[in-house]
Amino acid sequence: MSMARVVITAVVLEGRPKSAVARDYGVSRRWVQILVARYLAEGEAAFEPRSRRPHASPRRTSQAAEDAIVALRKELAGAGLDAGAETIAWHLRARAGAAPSAATIWRILSRRGLVTPQPHKRPRSSWHRFTADLPNELWQADITHWPLAGGGDAEILNILDDHSRLLAGCTARAVFKAGDIVADVHLAMARHGRPERMLTDNAAVFTGAYRGRGWVALERELTALGIALSHCRPYHPQTCGKVERLHQTLKKWLARQDPAATLTGLRAQLDAFTAYYNTQRPHRAIGRQTPQAAWTARPKAIPARQGIRSASTSASAATASTPTASSPCATTAGSTTSASAAAGQAPKSSSSPASGNSGSSPKTTENSSANSPSTQPATTRPRPRRCEL
Repeated sequence: MSMARVVITAVVLEGRPKSAVARDYGVSRRWVQILVARYLAEGEAAFEPRSRRPHASPRRTSQAAEDAIVALRKELAGAGLDAGAETIAWHLRARAGAAPSAATIWRILSRRGLVTPQPHKRPRSSWHRFTADLPNELWQADITHWPLAGGGDAEILNILDDHSRLLAGCTARAVFKAGDIVADVHLAMARHGRPERMLTDNAAVFTGAYRGRGWVALERELTALGIALSHCRPYHPQTCGKVERLHQTLKKWLARQDPAATLTGLRAQLDAFTAYYNTQRPHRAIGRQTPQAAWTARPKAIPARQGIRSASTSASAATASTPTASSPCATTAGSTTSASAAAGQAPKSSSSPASGNSGSSPKTTENSSANSPSTQPATTRPRPRRCEL
């Protein structure tokens, strides 16, 4: 039984004073008078609770503003771009100079049926987050797949700066081999400098630790440049969550473009996405700045230890070795021409770009030429550490 029915029954049927009823039930005398007057005018309809919604809302968002929010939502979603409440607010401020709050925009979208509830999602409070303090302090790299309209599948390598979310590299190949990874990492370093550390998963082109084949080309190359390399725990992609989330943003955008039939067409689309992502798209994790603005706002980190050669020298060697990298776990001299010099191993060919300036002592060179990469002493090439985040 509702409180309104109890109060009205006590006054009308029992004949008790309104002040006594208000005192006994802990309500105001004014409210008792309103309920009794409503009962006398409307009958039993007075027993039902009334809406507390105000008769007028002078500060309510206008219908025109709501229509503009919905139209912008459809425009961004149709282009395969982020279309959340905060992104819509950012675009409205950029176009009109002012915008409702993100909460207001979210309520409008929900009222219009444009928000799909997702209660199954893991709450943000349960995440263990980490972010690099400086640009180039940590790069995350990972490979994803995308189908071609002409048939077949392409692989896309994304390299992301952990601090600024700058997309340092975004390239596509039919299949990435060991030398391809090294060459594309050097292209990213040529544009943005050397990172202090790189983080990847445990794919065969990133590490040979779980396959008993020694080092792969990327491990050797980064060691030569003084760049630390770590890997996420097996079957735990959340450690590389930033670049994994980038895959989702990229694929959402590609799905709205004309399907690329060739690798050349896909690479052109990736270049367009990289330009938009770095210079135009506001990123929520960095205060709605663009990644390019966040990357240029702070000084850049550099490798903590000195490599045995410069990035320019190894870049030329990586370019020369790319066509011969025939295995994802390539560890022979032919497939890791530039990388073999990283651990002090000179390739058998005397014309190798890295054989003359490897920076190794005569003893190290002699041992390296006599032993295979998988049998070299551990002291000459400490294995990359695994990230435990």
